[in-house]
Amino acid sequence: MGKIRLKIVGDEALEQKQKEKAKQKKEAKRSAKAPGLGGGQRIVVVGPTEEELEKVETAETPAEEKTKTGKKKFKEAKKKKLSKRYTQNASLVAKNTIYPIGNGIEILKKFKNGNFDETVELHVNVKEKGVAGQMTLPHGTGKKLRIKIADEILISEIEKGKIDFDILVATPEIMPRLAKVAKILGPRGLMPNPKAGTISDKPEAVVEKLSKGQVSFKTEAQNPIIHMSVGKLSFDESKLSENIKAAISAIGAGKIENITLKSTMSPAIKIQV
Repeated sequence: MGKIRLKIVGDEALEQKQKEKAKQKKEAKRSAKAPGLGGGQRIVVVGPTEEELEKVETAETPAEEKTKTGKKKFKEAKKKKLSKRYTQNASLVAKNTIYPIGNGIEILKKFKNGNFDETVELHVNVKEKGVAGQMTLPHGTGKKLRIKIADEILISEIEKGKIDFDILVATPEIMPRLAKVAKILGPRGLMPNPKAGTISDKPEAVVEKLSKGQVSFKTEAQNPIIHMSVGKLSFDESKLSENIKAAISAIGAGKIENITLKSTMSPAIKIQV
């Protein structure tokens, strides 16, 4: 005999109801009921999903950061405002004008200054990186430098974190002992080196030269720019002019693209090479 198949009456109706329910759930996900429509009337949702809308809203809102209390704090971009004094000073400088050295110094002297003797600076764009050297400014920088000669006592003070000098001079013999404090001196630019002329058999002579205004200059590590101090605003115009001309001569006029003159807090003045 073949297999006997039993069919319970009512199974077909139950199966049909389950199929209809599954179909209704599927349609409910694809559609949304609109306000004002009668029962059974639906509209199909067209456009981004809720997840996509949430992503768009997040991208368009300002950057947020959470504070320690868990509250959200909006970051507001703050534009740097120029002071009234700086704006007034800048009005004395004609745009796109390159001044003779004397005229540039005259303008610098006319600026309203701070309540301290500002340093006069040169910012020199040269044609290539690697330009470096030493020179003696005829009238010095106006800054009293603290210069010391390295010895065992000074090295032990450096190890303890005591650094009370601007320039360190050393003999070739003591350089190996300075190696143990190189990590302290190096990042501060205080490690003696031959290029700066701070390693010598006659350290006392080096100290004397540096005290009289000898300075070192070199381009930035990544850019062909030299930054130099060439005096103080309290210097008279002739002294500043002679110092600037000496700096240009030491760097080499043929290596220079352009020069900017300014003081610590002043606008920049383009001057002739």
